[in-house]
Amino acid sequence: MRVLGLISGTSHDGIDNAVVDWTVDGDVLHGVVEHVGARPYEPELRAAIVAALPPRAVDMAQVCRLDTLIGQAFARAADECPEADLVCSHGQTLYHWVEDGRVLGTLQLGQPAWIAELLGVPVVSDLRVRDVSAGGHGAPLVAAFDVPLLAGLPGRTGALNLGGIANLTVPGAGAAYDTGPASALLDAAVLAATGMPYDEDGRLAAAGSIHEGMLADLLADPYYRRTPPKSTGKELFHEGYLARAAAPYGLDLPDLLATLAALTGETAAAEVRRHRLDTVVVSGGGLRNPVVMDELRRRAPAARFVASDELGVPSDAKEAIAFSFLGWLTAHGLPGTVPACTGASGPRVLGTVTPGRGPLRLPAPLAQPPKRVRLTVAAASGR
Repeated sequence: MRVLGLISGTSHDGIDNAVVDWTVDGDVLHGVVEHVGARPYEPELRAAIVAALPPRAVDMAQVCRLDTLIGQAFARAADECPEADLVCSHGQTLYHWVEDGRVLGTLQLGQPAWIAELLGVPVVSDLRVRDVSAGGHGAPLVAAFDVPLLAGLPGRTGALNLGGIANLTVPGAGAAYDTGPASALLDAAVLAATGMPYDEDGRLAAAGSIHEGMLADLLADPYYRRTPPKSTGKELFHEGYLARAAAPYGLDLPDLLATLAALTGETAAAEVRRHRLDTVVVSGGGLRNPVVMDELRRRAPAARFVASDELGVPSDAKEAIAFSFLGWLTAHGLPGTVPACTGASGPRVLGTVTPGRGPLRLPAPLAQPPKRVRLTVAAASGR
């Protein structure tokens, strides 16, 4: 079954996509990654998304427009991909409602009917809220993919995704949670100072020095002391948060970025140390920032950090591939959550299904989810 996974993460820069052909063989699910890619948001749409993010206030007219425009953007991105039997669309997170460490709601926009109308195939969407309704954090959903992906690897292993927010999955501990910001604050600092979306190859951060006093203040945030399961996003780590934190220090941009890279490195490395991990499989845009990766290695020297590409998962497309997997699970009537990781009261089949053209036909339900996932990349996958 070919499933197209679509997601725009907390960097809200565009739509990652991946088509995976999934085949079951006993307790192993084999996936051939046939296509991966990314479609940037049009500048006007990205600006509208940024303008709607916390702590800014929005009205329902803006929400309606964004739901439509993001849905249409996802449909165009899907239409550029090879044909699939099913689409699984994460959409764009606009708000993750957290109070006193408890998730009360979550909002992803991007109306899936636009995808179903254009492609004519069913679309699974709105995946996170089912876990939230069962008492979970609705995040990180990628844990359901990480656990079978890492199954059978030697030693103590973990999977670390460095997107806007960093999340860590540790199958041996039955844990998966957000460790803190990855690129969220780094990108906010670069955007505010230069108008550019990110620090390409970490060049600006590499020219700076860590301000230990500011780093200590950042590390004092109560989020880092909370015990898992826990999740966070740009409702906490946004440009206003950064402006308040940076104001007493007056750092130039390179020193500010070096300090923020150290924050990402320390908050993620602290969890790697806590779980005494031997191998950490890394994915996401942060993998391309040498300063962040150097901070991770320096602060967790006992661990070996390897790119997810070594497991057949292109690092830039890891989350799109994971949502292709989650869509496959939903289509087969299988839960897509690890309750020990999200904090939900039990596993749940995720999402809602928008029919394509003609009768809605899904595969016969399977009795058990696969225990292992193994992936290979087709020669013409796009990466």
